[in-house]
Amino acid sequence: MRIVLVSDAWSPQVNGVVRTLTTTVAILRARGHEVLTITPDRFRSVPCPTYPEIRLALTLPRTVARLIEDFAPDAVHIATEGPLGWLARNWCLTHAMPFTTSFHTRFPDYVSARLGFGAEALWRVVRRFHGPATHVLTATPRLAAELGERGLKHTLPWSRGVDLTQFSRAVAPHPALAALPKPVQLSVGRVSVEKNLAAFLDSGVGGSKVVVGDGPALEALRARYPYVTFTGELHGAELAAAYAAADVFVFPSLTDTFGLVMIEALACGLPVAGFPVAGPLDIVGADGRGVLPDCDAPIGAVDADLGTAIRTALTADRDACAAYAHHFSWDHCVDQFLTALATRGPVRRVRAAVRPSPAGSGSPGPFSRRRYGGAS
Repeated sequence: MRIVLVSDAWSPQVNGVVRTLTTTVAILRARGHEVLTITPDRFRSVPCPTYPEIRLALTLPRTVARLIEDFAPDAVHIATEGPLGWLARNWCLTHAMPFTTSFHTRFPDYVSARLGFGAEALWRVVRRFHGPATHVLTATPRLAAELGERGLKHTLPWSRGVDLTQFSRAVAPHPALAALPKPVQLSVGRVSVEKNLAAFLDSGVGGSKVVVGDGPALEALRARYPYVTFTGELHGAELAAAYAAADVFVFPSLTDTFGLVMIEALACGLPVAGFPVAGPLDIVGADGRGVLPDCDAPIGAVDADLGTAIRTALTADRDACAAYAHHFSWDHCVDQFLTALATRGPVRRVRAAVRPSPAGSGSPGPFSRRRYGGAS
């Protein structure tokens, strides 16, 4: 299948959305699908106000149209509600091309938290963007229900996975973090106001607190919490070692739609503590025993008092945490993605005879299909 994937979130950004999209593209290509990514790295761009890691592409509608038309896709998926997403959406509507979208981020709530704007007005924009899509892909049933209440009822599941070759109980603990006073409480993610990190850092649980990540609030939090270890961004094996060195993973966000870092932590045997909101509830469950029917041992805890959740999660079974993470398979997620795609048949190739396929269109990958976890 020839698939166009459009996203305003892309490397070198470091977040769960980008990891989900880049992993999906890699597996699609490994399976023999041809994927054209229309992403900010193709164009001149400017930093997004208050979120400079996000680059806003500067391009024209005809440029995006030419990329899509030359590629002649069987399906178009639009992942984000940014400039590229709107240009691709408008092209699809003009050419009667069915398309799917995905809802990754509560953008209206983030903007409201940062700038004080009314979130409801921005939700109207979100409804307009996703309304014409054949399906809106969501990570959890809880998020699908929330979008349904906001007028977007045409959702399908697109869950998340974890790379168990990288995140596992076999990883050696990060030596600098393992030497900290116990219990070591770890949070990983963007250091910004919408992540609610102050709730974690003010939780009152003894031991050591560690924050992995970067963002606009980093320097202010370093000054306010001098006793907290702020590592900056960690990646790959170093990030896995940070999970392995900790005693509990704390996810204080109230607005995330999923929280990929939670299942990475679980894969390393690290129990999760959070508030009883979407994200933690969809992974850890209300009783701390997960959301799958065959999981009986505690893997973490949620509580309106984050300190209570942390103390309870510290008693969880680390082997059970790692076993639970095996249910999150990237291959299964890609199967869901392919099933959800809307196809009309190939678009007429208007320039294929004289123009080469654009760079990055994605010839089949040189490696064979591989598993990214167990069946979910």
